[in-house]
Amino acid sequence: MENKVHYPLVRTIYLYLFTLLGLTLLTIGGVRFIDMGLKAFVFTKAEEEQRLLYKTPLMIPVEVKKLEEVEESKKEFCLSEKDRAAIEQWLADYKNWKERRASIDPVTARRHRDASLNLAMILIGLPLYLYHWRIIKKETKNRSNC
Repeated sequence: MENKVHYPLVRTIYLYLFTLLGLTLLTIGGVRFIDMGLKAFVFTKAEEEQRLLYKTPLMIPVEVKKLEEVEESKKEFCLSEKDRAAIEQWLADYKNWKERRASIDPVTARRHRDASLNLAMILIGLPLYLYHWRIIKKETKNRSNC
């Protein structure tokens, strides 16, 4: 006679645990994916501030006012033509960055980011909740009829 050992409780816990893990991963992945799509197509300003941060001009260890004086001044400062051109280019980039930075409302950008994430969670969570609630109600009704 063969002695088989059954572990129904351990098996049940294992199945529910990994089902829950799979559901969690699916939910998180779905939420993040929808969040990404919403930021790209609906809440287009959500990442505007982040885009601008990537384009921040490199800072140099000289005050901007001093650089502007050098650019405006026709005096000869021991600068090569290459250095003077680099300063002028940096100042132009810096002024452009300041103008673009002033045109972005950080509160609106933050609201767009938050709205995108929240809507993504709702779009994933609501059908998930409704489906499982319907199954629970169906099983409860079947048990009460028996």
